Amino acid sequence: MVNFGGLALGNFFMGDAVTGEWYTNLNKAPWTPPGWVFGFAWTLIMLCFSWYLAELFVLRKSVNLWLVYAFQVALNISWNWFFFNQHHTKVGLLVLVLLLLVIIYFFITFRSDRLKYAKYLLLPYIIWLCIATSLNGYIVLNN
Repeated sequence: MVNFGGLALGNFFMGDAVTGEWYTNLNKAPWTPPGWVFGFAWTLIMLCFSWYLAELFVLRKSVNLWLVYAFQVALNISWNWFFFNQHHTKVGLLVLVLLLLVIIYFFITFRSDRLKYAKYLLLPYIIWLCIATSLNGYIVLNN
């Protein structure tokens, strides 16, 4: 539930910026997917991530885990604000790189027998963050 709430809050921070003048006038990467792909991808990512977290939080009940998770939520939400609201594309790129590192941290750190297969639910998130990082990086370098 928190994951989808985070997406909604991020969407709120984004507002109508995707159709706004600033974003539409950016020189975007040739591999930028159509708009509907973003909604589909994030829905799939959050479903998989929520399932993974349900498994993880059953096994681990540590303050460190909650802190890492909270940091991930904050990064995920803040990207929209930095990128779309403030037009800080370089800060947005940094946020994406940090978010990617946090998700990779989840992938390699929490790997008990029960999570041996559940960790693969993080792959859509990792793949999408690589794509998003390349898209944001292209904008930083070409605008």
